Amino acid sequence: MKLKVLTPTEVVLERPVVGIIAEGSNGHFGIKPRHIDFISALVPGLLYFVSGREEEGQYLAVDRGILVKRGPEVYVSVRDAVTGVGLEELVAAVHNRFLVLDEKERGVRSAVARLEADFLRRFMDLS
Repeated sequence: MKLKVLTPTEVVLERPVVGIIAEGSNGHFGIKPRHIDFISALVPGLLYFVSGREEEGQYLAVDRGILVKRGPEVYVSVRDAVTGVGLEELVAAVHNRFLVLDEKERGVRSAVARLEADFLRRFMDLS
């Protein structure tokens, strides 16, 4: 089967694989070439894939996204992905880069919610 990993700005990885292990919101799952077609939301973590039957597997750090298995193709669309470094650096990237961004996003969402509530309160005072 063919694995293609995409971010909004680039194709990070495109190669034939014989197996994939990813982490969704319900836990880890594996995909083999004859696996049924499906879609899964991904959480920030490591994507493990094996390119050949005799090869050692490789890791790719991915931010949240979506995985689609359709026929012989697996598409992974994520906000960000890191490849080409050792496993320790990938684990650090997941924790430092992806999870810290989630915390910042929560802070921004909270600030926007306060602004919206203040706007509505002032709008109601005009009536």
